[in-house]
Amino acid sequence: MSTNDPGGPGGGGATPSGPVPSQRRRRKRYFVMMGICLLLFLLAGTVVYRWSFPAAVGMTVVAMAIPPFAAIVANRREPGDRWWDE
Repeated sequence: MSTNDPGGPGGGGATPSGPVPSQRRRRKRYFVMMGICLLLFLLAGTVVYRWSFPAAVGMTVVAMAIPPFAAIVANRREPGDRWWDE
């Protein structure tokens, strides 16, 4: 058995029908967080700076802090996950 086989060592990974539900949830959270990050950068650089430069800088700083947290959320183990057991 290969390591990608759901019945093989580790027991995790993708099934023939797609990724496991917890992996889909993590992926969705990651993309939502990164979408918010991108939206903050775009709004700060194109709209907000016209009214308040300090607010635009604050939005940019918040947007810079989101990617590390998104990576942590995407790699967090949920109950029942076995992909860390390898």
